[in-house]
Amino acid sequence: MSNSVDEASSGALLGAHWTQQGPPADDTDVDSTLGDEIESSTASLSSSILNYRNINGRTYHSHAAMDEEYWAPNDPKHLEALDIFYHAIDMMLEGKLHQAPLSQNIENAVDIGTGSGLWAIDFADLYTNCTVIGTDISPVQPSWVPPNLLFEIDDATKEWTFRDDYFDYIHMQLLNGAFDSLTHIYSQAFRCCKPGGWLEHIDVSVMVKSDDGSVKENSPLGQYGKLFETAGNRVNRMSRSADFTTMEDAMKEAGFQNITVKKFKMPVSPWHSDKRMKDIGLYAYATMTTDVEGIIQFMFGNILGWSQQEIIVYAAYLRRQLRRKDVHGYYTLKVVYGQKPQ
Repeated sequence: MSNSVDEASSGALLGAHWTQQGPPADDTDVDSTLGDEIESSTASLSSSILNYRNINGRTYHSHAAMDEEYWAPNDPKHLEALDIFYHAIDMMLEGKLHQAPLSQNIENAVDIGTGSGLWAIDFADLYTNCTVIGTDISPVQPSWVPPNLLFEIDDATKEWTFRDDYFDYIHMQLLNGAFDSLTHIYSQAFRCCKPGGWLEHIDVSVMVKSDDGSVKENSPLGQYGKLFETAGNRVNRMSRSADFTTMEDAMKEAGFQNITVKKFKMPVSPWHSDKRMKDIGLYAYATMTTDVEGIIQFMFGNILGWSQQEIIVYAAYLRRQLRRKDVHGYYTLKVVYGQKPQ
């Protein structure tokens, strides 16, 4: 009873809604789809882009690594999707690994929630005289890395073991659903940051929006963020920090100053007329379609109680909508950085 009320109050449709529609129709009779163009592009894109729990054939972070549940799989299929999305963000930020104004002679940096480690590797290659640490709750990073880079297994929701006033730069990216609050995380970052050092957090809203109304509220894309938010609320996990002033407010509360906020509209598919934005949309599309089921399995299945059939049918509808040229959806990409007082 409470689950149904929870979803109804948020505007999220039940899983049964999608199975009641039946399987989505074939796209071959729809003129406004991206069709073979997008499929061939994503095929070449994917080829260029390596003690767990097991849920419906997908592996997740070990309970030994953290006390709480985390929604994202840690298997190769999901890591590939994350790597593709990393490239989308890299293009969105025009190849800049950081927005904060860092000195060229920084000595220590840490990437919290490093995932497959791509950003940490690129950053260590760029700042060769800086010792870089990447932390995560799963040991899924490569062994061939720059000599100034070290990966560690660590849970950022617990007390940080780094010493005070140590890091010149603390980087966090794509951590939706990882925390119940940013206050504790940013307070730990403030303690471990050097005076004059920087904290930077980059995240993406789970809400898919459109400026022309082409993403309808009850469509698969319109429902995606609502469902993710409903599941996150049920297990006390933040999923919409990029939509509100949560990030900048928490940084200010932790003691950071010179706080800067930047927002970007990131296409979810290659519908945009601008070549660069179209390419970014292609990467975002490839991310979602590479592993829709992995992205939603835990939140929709384990938390919201959807059946495997409901997940499969919803994923099919979502992929179908993403292929439509007349759907102009985008995520909000948000960058917030602040400096610890000298």
